[in-house]
Amino acid sequence: MTSPVDASFSVARKNKVVAALLRVLPARCVLFDEEQTRPYECDGLAAYRQLPMVVVLPENEAQVVAVLCACRSLGVPIVPRGAGTGLSGGAMPIVDGVVLSTARLNNIVSLDAYSRTAVVQPGVRNLAISEAAAVHNLYYAPDPSSQIACSIGGNVAENSGGVHCLKYGLTVHNVLRVRMVTIDGDVVELGHGALDAPGLDLLAVFIGSEGMLGVVTEVTVKLIPKPQLAQVIMASFDDVVKGGNAVANVIAAGIIPAGLEMMDKTSSRMVEPFVHAGYDTDAEAILLCESDGTTEEVAEEIARMRAVLNASGATAITVSTSEAERLRFWSGRKNAFPAAGRISPDYYCMDGTIPRKRLAEVLIGIEQMEQKYGLRCANVFHAGDGNLHPLIMFDANIADEFHRAELFGAEILELCVEVGGTITGEHGVGIEKINSMCVQFSPEEREIFFQVKRAFDTAFLLNPDKAIPTLHRCAEYGRVHIQRGLTRFPDLPRF
Repeated sequence: MTSPVDASFSVARKNKVVAALLRVLPARCVLFDEEQTRPYECDGLAAYRQLPMVVVLPENEAQVVAVLCACRSLGVPIVPRGAGTGLSGGAMPIVDGVVLSTARLNNIVSLDAYSRTAVVQPGVRNLAISEAAAVHNLYYAPDPSSQIACSIGGNVAENSGGVHCLKYGLTVHNVLRVRMVTIDGDVVELGHGALDAPGLDLLAVFIGSEGMLGVVTEVTVKLIPKPQLAQVIMASFDDVVKGGNAVANVIAAGIIPAGLEMMDKTSSRMVEPFVHAGYDTDAEAILLCESDGTTEEVAEEIARMRAVLNASGATAITVSTSEAERLRFWSGRKNAFPAAGRISPDYYCMDGTIPRKRLAEVLIGIEQMEQKYGLRCANVFHAGDGNLHPLIMFDANIADEFHRAELFGAEILELCVEVGGTITGEHGVGIEKINSMCVQFSPEEREIFFQVKRAFDTAFLLNPDKAIPTLHRCAEYGRVHIQRGLTRFPDLPRF
């Protein structure tokens, strides 16, 4: 409980910060009443919430610079925020901090069909880029499931992917240049409009840095031609192990599909009544394998994939015969998260990455964890690059269920590390996985992460206490780890 002295200090501090911000921004750009700031208390990870002290919505780059300089002079932490669709708590506010939303920086500055590039502000929606480029028969490849709402600035912060990232890459592979503002108010351009830029590749360091190094004000993205044809194979399997092995077999055959996704029976049965995608709900697992290119290329690749899938034990194979059917097959995968809300009051979406050849092993491990924690889990994932998205279902109204969901998720990530994977693929670390960083990285490695942050943000004001755990936090995680009786990583700190 906050004491009267602490409360008065907080009010005084808030008034001082608001006054400073109103000197550099129009009143319409500064929100500080609870009713105005409540919508910003969390991102897509709604289980963790914190009411912001102040929210600012700058309308141009000069205002972003002014906000950062004002906060820097007052020693006020800043949390950059895009559309708020992130799933790791990266945009969750900090007590006595300012949330800086880039939602009003939402212009497509230019689109060059000849160079196949677009210059956009960070608040532009991911899908809006492709919509604008469609007239030139071009599109922006990274397509997160939230692409109808998520913004390009948030995509840069989290290095987002999507169902087509196997062939076309993540955000980092499709961004040429980022213009950003440092905590000191300096405007810096990273990367170049050409394919390469002189000097260190700081662009790759910045993409995926989760708002800890600077605030994005402009992004130059690559556009690619729309393929002449795209078709999807939907393959059914009577065993998840066979489905997992089929993924590895497709890649081992030298085939790089435009998309290669997997869903287990729980996911298929959860999604089908919601979108009527035409999924085989009796199958233990289904694969969606897409080929795109010229008509001849697609025909050849579909035939090759069909042969591999049949040899891997597929019990049924359906190939889309129209663009409408192809989109319907994908609609189920892209709507897996909202569909979960139809069968469970709450769900906890995890994000880890594993070697493809260990896919079946991890799925079996997750099934065993369902029994251990007494919770259901639906598995949907970018199988082609080993990026898992287990959906742990729980009811927050039942005592201890969310806590069990957290432990379930943490153990999934530990298993990912154990089999040679990582604790995140595209959702970022934020606050959700900060403890799991203690499992994957040594104290020396984490200190290097801190050194990179110091190089950009000496005052440690940009999204502090996110992504990189302290020694104290890892020690606490070690205690919890021991209490849970887990032995996957016995070398965690014991203090």
